[in-house]
Amino acid sequence: MGSSNSEIVIGNARIVLADRVIEHGWVAIAQGKIAEIGEGTAPTYSADAAGDLIMPGLVELHTDALEAHFVPRPKVYWDPIAAVISYDAQLATSGITTVLDSLRVWTEEGSSGVDGAAGMLADAIGNARDGGLLRADHFLHLRCEIPMPTVVDEAKAIAGRPDVRLMSLMDHTPGQRQFRDEGKLRDYYRGKGGGKTDAELDVIFARRAAYQQEYAEKNMREIVALAQRHGVPLASHDDTTEENVADAVRDGIAVAEFPTTMEAARGLHRAGISILMGAPNVVRGGSHSGNIAAIDLAQEGMLDILSSDYVPSSLLMGALQLPQRVPAIDLATAIRTVTKTPAEAVGLTDRGEIAVGRRADLIRVQVAGDVPVVRSVWREGRRVA
Repeated sequence: MGSSNSEIVIGNARIVLADRVIEHGWVAIAQGKIAEIGEGTAPTYSADAAGDLIMPGLVELHTDALEAHFVPRPKVYWDPIAAVISYDAQLATSGITTVLDSLRVWTEEGSSGVDGAAGMLADAIGNARDGGLLRADHFLHLRCEIPMPTVVDEAKAIAGRPDVRLMSLMDHTPGQRQFRDEGKLRDYYRGKGGGKTDAELDVIFARRAAYQQEYAEKNMREIVALAQRHGVPLASHDDTTEENVADAVRDGIAVAEFPTTMEAARGLHRAGISILMGAPNVVRGGSHSGNIAAIDLAQEGMLDILSSDYVPSSLLMGALQLPQRVPAIDLATAIRTVTKTPAEAVGLTDRGEIAVGRRADLIRVQVAGDVPVVRSVWREGRRVA
């Protein structure tokens, strides 16, 4: 093996495989794929990893981080392609080499920000990809707010794209799921959205309840059928009750995002549905909205996938903290929650582990105390960060 872009050997590394860690070994890359893996000293010249971790590039299924780049301040809209490029750089330097960009597929009366911008952002991502401007491999996750009147038409306009890899069924109607406690939703809006008064929130909440009553059931059926027609996996969102779990089973849900109660998590786990929780929940030691802690699920063997959600750097940090928080979880198992398992959940079986023949999506990580630092990133064997 040489040391060109097409043939690279990385040695003196701790290599995280899917089922174990090689404490001192090497990995060879050729033509964008993993060519060889070995223990001990590399048999030929190698780049020295200085004992750092070499692990698969992280796979992210649900991140809202693009929103902050597109609308960096209320009513301030950035050039969408420039926003995508800066967001992509943030992901890559966080160790994420494959991402499903989460786009809000709905428009709500009176709302601004990224509502209604899913088509524009999807085009911006595609144009940046086609121009060779992106470091990570980007796909789309369509977040469908089921009660909204326009959600079906907006989803139909995007769902047929080949880069759509996941569609999630969401319902943030006040008084249920994540916001069973309506007071939490009021606090959320006060903290995020320009200081709405209680009277203004009363109007918004009443409108959402009316939408839920009129549109949710029909829209749910149509979105599920749309996903099935295009062969796109489905995710549920904020499952809370046994009824929510039964709906997830009925709809053929592949991934359950952020269940809010242990009751729901146990039902989903029994049904064989992969459970996704937020890495910030792990890092912070609990949910920012007061729901179930990810560590509690991990301790019961019910945490399958981590997502960075609203902090890209949390994905790697959360995975590396899992073995410290839950002794039954070893490093290889923890890293699977951010690599192999999420990749397989959306049909990306060519990546997510260091194994001969897999894509050479790799990251070199130095751990400084409790903070991991991504030193190098390779996507299909090419250095991108």
